[in-house]
Amino acid sequence: MARDQLQVLNALDVAKTQLYHFTTIVIAGMGFFTGAYNLFSISLVAKLLGRLYYTKPGSPKPGVLPPSVSSSVTCVALVGTLIGQLFFGWLGDKMGRKKVYGLTLIIMIICAVASGFSLNHTPKGVMESLCFFRFWLGFGIGGGYPLSATIMAEYANKKTRGAFIAAVFAMQGMGILFSGIISLIVSTAFDRKFPAPTYEENPALSTPPEADYVWRIVLMFGALPAAMTFYWLMKMPETARYTALIAKNAKQAAADMGKVLNVDLEVEKEKVEKISKGKSNNFGLFSMEFLRRHGLHLFGTTSTWFLLEIAFYSQNLVQKDVLSAIGWIPQAKSMNSIHEVFIIAKAQTLIALCSTVPGYWFTVAFIDIVGRFAIQLMGFFFMTVFMFAIAIPYDHWKTNHLGFVIMYALTFFFANFGPNATTFVVPAEIFPARLRSTCHGISAAAGKAGAIIGAYGFLYAAQSQDKAKTTAGYPPGIGIKNALIILGCINALGMICTFAVPESNGKSLEEASQETFGDDEDEVEGV
Repeated sequence: MARDQLQVLNALDVAKTQLYHFTTIVIAGMGFFTGAYNLFSISLVAKLLGRLYYTKPGSPKPGVLPPSVSSSVTCVALVGTLIGQLFFGWLGDKMGRKKVYGLTLIIMIICAVASGFSLNHTPKGVMESLCFFRFWLGFGIGGGYPLSATIMAEYANKKTRGAFIAAVFAMQGMGILFSGIISLIVSTAFDRKFPAPTYEENPALSTPPEADYVWRIVLMFGALPAAMTFYWLMKMPETARYTALIAKNAKQAAADMGKVLNVDLEVEKEKVEKISKGKSNNFGLFSMEFLRRHGLHLFGTTSTWFLLEIAFYSQNLVQKDVLSAIGWIPQAKSMNSIHEVFIIAKAQTLIALCSTVPGYWFTVAFIDIVGRFAIQLMGFFFMTVFMFAIAIPYDHWKTNHLGFVIMYALTFFFANFGPNATTFVVPAEIFPARLRSTCHGISAAAGKAGAIIGAYGFLYAAQSQDKAKTTAGYPPGIGIKNALIILGCINALGMICTFAVPESNGKSLEEASQETFGDDEDEVEGV
C-alpha cells in the first residue's frame, strides 16, 4: 500500500542513530527515573514509619503501620498516578508533548520535596500530610508515562525505535536501584552518627529522634533528577508528528527537525492539509471506526498491562515481607530502626542490581531483533513458570534461601525482559498520532489499576492463615504460598491476552498505527 509520507517524518524514520536520540532518551527517561524512585522508595521506609509513629510502649515487637495506613501510604501515589496518566495523556494530544511533560516535571519536583516536609503534631496528621503530597506526586508521575513514551517514539527512527523507547523505560530500573542506593547511604550515615541498640536490648532507644530525618531525606531526593531534566527539556523542540499532524504547522515542523537532523527539509503545507482532511485521520476515540481499527489493540494493551502490574507491584512492594519470611531479612526486634532501613535497602538493591536492571537492558538489546510480541509472550511464560516454582514447593525454600532468591530474581528478570517493558513500548507505536498519548495513558492507567489491586490485595492476602502469626492489625489471609499461586495464574492469563497485541517491529509509526494519507478510502484497505 503506497503511502504519501511527509518528508520530515520520513527523515526521522530513516535517520541514523545520532546524539539527539540519546539526549531524548535521557530527557524522557529521567522523568520516568524520578517516578520510579518516588513510587518504590516508600517501601524502603515504611517499616521506619511504623516504628516512629506506631510503636506502643511495652510491646514485644516494634510498631508497624496499621493496615489502613500502610495501604494508603503505599497506594495513594498509585491512585494519583492512574488519574495523571488519563489526564496528562489526553492533554498531551491537545497541548503538545513537550509542554505537558514539563508541567508533570514541575509537579514531581514540588511534591517530592513537600513529601519530606510532612509535619504534624500527631502520627495521624503526619500520615495524612504524607498521603496528600504523595497523591499529587503520583499525579505528576502519571503524566510521565504517556508523554515520555510518546516523545521518544516520535523522535526515534523505525529501525531502533523499540530499543530507544525500552531504554526510556529502563530508567525505571535505574530509579529503583537509585532509591536503594540513596537509602543505603542515608541509613549508613545516620546509623554511624547516631548509634542505637536493637529493639530487644532497649525498645525506647532503638529509634533515635534523628531517625525521623532518614525517611524525609530519602523521599526528598526524588526531586533531584526531575529538576536536572527540566532545563534540557525546555531547549528541546516539540515532536514533528505533533507539530505537523496535530497542530498542522508544516513550517515549524520542518524548521525544528531541520535543526535536530542538521538537514534542509521541505515545507509541505499542502500535503499536511491533505492529510488532515483524509477520512482515515478524522475519527475519534469513541467512534465505531476507532473500535474497528484499534478496539482489539486497546484491549490487548490495557489487559496485558493490567495483569502484569498486579503481579509486578505485588512482588516489588512486598519484597521486604517475602524476604523476611524466608529469613533473608532478620526479625525487626533484632535491629534498631535505622539499621532496618539499611537491611531492607540492601536486599532491594541486590535484587535490582542482579535481576531487575539487567532484565530492562536485555529488552533494549533484543526488542528490535526478536520483536515486541515474542519478548512479551516469553516474559509472561517464564514469570508463570518461576512463580509456580516458588509457590508450590514454598516450604522447601524456607530452608534453601539462596535457591529462593535465585528463583525470585529470575521472576523479576523475565518481568523486565518481558511484559513490564513491552507493555510500555507498544501503546506508543500502534495508535494514531492525534490519539497516541491518550491511548498510552489509558493503557498505563489500566496497569496502575492492576498495581493498586496488587498492592492492596497482596498486603492482606499474603498474611498467615494463623491469626497469631499475622502482622499486627491485619486479619488472617491465605498465606504467601497461596498468594503466589494466584499471581502465577494471573501471569498465565497475561500470556493469553498477549495475542491481542499487534507486532510493530520494523514499521514506521504511521504504518504501525494504520494512519493513511489522502482522502481515498481505498487506501485504507488491507490495514
